[in-house]
Amino acid sequence: MSYEKPFSGLKVLDLSQGFAGPYCAELLCQYGADVTKVEPPEGDWGRNLGIVYGDQSTISMTANRGKKSIVLDLKSQGGLAVVKDLARQCDVFIEGFRPGVCARFGLAYDDVRTINPGVIYLAVSGFGHQGPYANRPATDTVLQSFSGLMSINRGKDEFPHRVGHYIIDCVTALYAYQAVSSALYARRDLDEGRFIDCSLMQAAAALQTSKIADYHLEGGLPAENNSPAGSYDTQDGYLAITLVKEEHFPQLCLALGQPTLADDPRYKNFASRAAHMDSLGPAIQEILLQHTAAEWAERLSGAGVLCEPVAAHGDWLSNPHVVATQAFQMMAQPGMGQIPLVQIPGTAPIDPEDPRQKAPDLGQHSRQVLDELGYDDGRIATLLAEGAVR
Repeated sequence: MSYEKPFSGLKVLDLSQGFAGPYCAELLCQYGADVTKVEPPEGDWGRNLGIVYGDQSTISMTANRGKKSIVLDLKSQGGLAVVKDLARQCDVFIEGFRPGVCARFGLAYDDVRTINPGVIYLAVSGFGHQGPYANRPATDTVLQSFSGLMSINRGKDEFPHRVGHYIIDCVTALYAYQAVSSALYARRDLDEGRFIDCSLMQAAAALQTSKIADYHLEGGLPAENNSPAGSYDTQDGYLAITLVKEEHFPQLCLALGQPTLADDPRYKNFASRAAHMDSLGPAIQEILLQHTAAEWAERLSGAGVLCEPVAAHGDWLSNPHVVATQAFQMMAQPGMGQIPLVQIPGTAPIDPEDPRQKAPDLGQHSRQVLDELGYDDGRIATLLAEGAVR
């Protein structure tokens, strides 16, 4: 065990698909855990999410690096028997099915803890295992809408917009990893394992705790906290400006060459500025169109105003600070060639030669996993002939 790999020796059985559950297992893997990913014959549906390279997408690659992939048909007796043998030996069991699906396979928490009393069992689902929406299907976009996130993510067109990434899946994975890690720490002094019900619905709301409290206290959609923060057009692109303290507004006005704006009673504080953004916003926008984003960033930053030109991912990859801090490493991935892998905060520096940084092909480790279970060649051949293992 080490600070870099504190979960060395930990066995994780990952039956989840998509991103939230698999990425939680991926974090455990990056911290040293031995993760076996069970995939159906057609593969984790995340392998086909977006553009496909070889037999997987960047989403599945990101969520499954370093895992061992075994393909099992859980509808067959042989495939189900293999999963139960794996469950008997694991420390953490992760599933991402709708509530009730694992029970039909005899893999619900009560089933697994019968053969493995100390198991930490993580169930990732859209709406959780209790309540009237428990069986409702859900995706990242559905939960962005359901949780209110889209209602506060409005552009200048005033339309609610989804965040253009799987933000709810990501934050669900992080909360799930936190819960599993905490349970593993507590298990040092406990004999029994634990069932962890982690839903995208709850994670989406937890991400917005302060905004939900604001809505309750204000009796409706709250005003912006730091007006006139936002993104503004310039001669050659967008510039994001934000304010944290009241004194930042006079600094902004001075840097814009309009110090009298700070004396206007309509703009005396955050609340009044939010109420008068219909006049303040256009006034700032008109001024910003006079120069480029880089010119404004230099001027405003020099005046103590928090701002940054709106960058594309390519800008981030070429940024000198990003390069100097080795925030990513170029690494070969099967079917994808050399791609940038972003450093996960807190983990050991990425080693491009480390096999744990590569995502497995579908079923790449099926025989290895069976060998490790102690299956002999005859039993493996039978499972293969039956289609239980592929």
